[in-house]
Amino acid sequence: MRYYEEVGLIQSVTRHGLRRQYEPQILTKLALITLAKAGGFSLNEIAGMFSEQGQLQIPRDQIRERADQIDEQIKELTALRNVLHHVADCPAPSHLECPSFQRMLKTTGKRQQTKRNRRPNSQRFPIVLQAE
Repeated sequence: MRYYEEVGLIQSVTRHGLRRQYEPQILTKLALITLAKAGGFSLNEIAGMFSEQGQLQIPRDQIRERADQIDEQIKELTALRNVLHHVADCPAPSHLECPSFQRMLKTTGKRQQTKRNRRPNSQRFPIVLQAE
């Protein structure tokens, strides 16, 4: 709580000895901060969700965008889980001989290429190979 106070997310109203005192609605604000952190928002983004008077101002477009990102992560993790299950249970003597595994590898490669192409150029990290 002290850190949240230092970065301006919450404010104590008074002190009683060494203890800081907060308004009762601080519990709701802390719950909102916790939810936003779990949703992947930074503390700066969370701070932007509150007015200077501490009123909640939810940026619905940012929330919707983050929900879409989470949906994409769920799809990717579901596909990864399916690949791992297949690798663990595959009856082929070698995974490289398994047609299903080969398809999964190709699909993963295509997905990664599509993902890289969607990122702005400033977020790409090209690999430069140098001849020796």
